[in-house]
Amino acid sequence: MKTALGHIRVLDLTRVLAGPWCAQNLADLGADVIKIERPGAGDDTRSWGPPYLRDEQGHDTTEAAYYLAANRGKRSVTLDIASPDGQEIVRQLARQSDVVLENYKVGQLKKYGLDYASLKQEKPDLIYCSVTGFGQTGPYAQRAGYDFIIQGMGGFMSITGERDDLPGGGPQKAGVAISDLMTGMYATIAVMAALAHRDRTGEGQYIDMALLDVQVAMMANMGTNYLASGKPPVRWGNAHPNIVPYQTFATADGHIIVAVGNDGQYRKFVDAGGRPDLAQDERFATNPMRVRHRDILVPLLAEMVKTRTKQEWIDALEAAGVPCGPINRLDEVFENPQVQARGLRVDLPHPTAGKVGLVGSPMKMSATPPRYDLPPPLLGQHTAEVLADLLRKSDEEIAELRARGVI
Repeated sequence: MKTALGHIRVLDLTRVLAGPWCAQNLADLGADVIKIERPGAGDDTRSWGPPYLRDEQGHDTTEAAYYLAANRGKRSVTLDIASPDGQEIVRQLARQSDVVLENYKVGQLKKYGLDYASLKQEKPDLIYCSVTGFGQTGPYAQRAGYDFIIQGMGGFMSITGERDDLPGGGPQKAGVAISDLMTGMYATIAVMAALAHRDRTGEGQYIDMALLDVQVAMMANMGTNYLASGKPPVRWGNAHPNIVPYQTFATADGHIIVAVGNDGQYRKFVDAGGRPDLAQDERFATNPMRVRHRDILVPLLAEMVKTRTKQEWIDALEAAGVPCGPINRLDEVFENPQVQARGLRVDLPHPTAGKVGLVGSPMKMSATPPRYDLPPPLLGQHTAEVLADLLRKSDEEIAELRARGVI
């Protein structure tokens, strides 16, 4: 199968989520990704469980589900980069790679001779991407960056969560590590752009990715709302500051989202609920009036919605042309016919579990679709293979390196 990046090799020195997410994207697109891990321990997320992947007998393996999420398509090589021999192997692998990814603390790899300036001497057209919490410059550069903290510092939690004047109001983080994931996505884009530039000019370059930079950038219209008005946006929970009703409602057996965009849709909504009087009332007849009287209207709508089940409401509102949707648990997500039709679950053979279920790439490409050749690797699974094939190490040399704890 043709792949977009089948000609690219990536040396992945990252761990946890932001860097591995970038590397997995590149692997999905065909790149040969070599993941360097600590001997005996590996990526921190291998032990971030439960849950763990289960073997064919139903017993837990050593592979945490967290680790499985970000390491598909890679080859694992265990290597002690604190040792001179380990550093030399990294340099040798870098010479045969197009891209190096790392997420060590600022300056940490320089003492090993594995920073961009050092590896550029080995391979002038190398693309080298560093992922840190705060970037390589600025007063916070030496600080460790954690997604949760970055969500707070970057403004996301100031607009996420229930309104302060309602029960449960206050700042709320996202349910997934969004600054990590978005940094991985931005890093993927930057690497692809650098590869395109290299292919045109022969010039490599350094990429400095920071979680805080990404979090601020991804505030999108909320950031420009502030810059335009001088007023920081506030939390609205699942409601909308300018449209009513545009929020979640509890049904008899779950929750739904109702996204009324105009007065006609509002009339259809309340008609479907058997409350046409809520459209005839002048306080609720137009959106500006509904926004003004939301504290009166929303409790009435909430009482109306609770009289039916989630599916009854979805069926009724879809038939009426009112934008709506369920709030699904993940079991419902993977049972959804649209999710199944789009191939968002993939099952790959696994050396200890028999097979492993993973979330497929959302990138749908007609000529070079994502590939799923390799499951997330066992720790050090490909060490001997990579050293023999790429560096021409003999069995005796590999055994000697292993005996000394280098690999």
